Amino acid sequence: MRESKRKKLEANGWRIGTPKDFLGISDEEEAYVNLRLKLAEGLKARRQARGITQIGLAQAIKSSQSRVAKMEAGDPTVSLDLLVTSLLALGTTNRELATIITRP
Repeated sequence: MRESKRKKLEANGWRIGTPKDFLGISDEEEAYVNLRLKLAEGLKARRQARGITQIGLAQAIKSSQSRVAKMEAGDPTVSLDLLVTSLLALGTTNRELATIITRP
């Protein structure tokens, strides 16, 4: 955010912070949320790169298209296990999985 915009917002009573500050979560909770989001983004990117539809992925993992959409959106009702299993079903290697998890 531009410094001038930040100052203007703060002058009008707005507080500027991070999602962690806004949600009031611990460092561990923030790391968990970030991990979930990285896996979700990685799943969508891998699926699209392989030219597979959400329906195609759903059939491969014996799930539904709506569940795949929730996975890609980072929905908290989706387990990390399902995210990782889905990535592996797309042919993601352990090294690629590590890359997804460790990217900034």
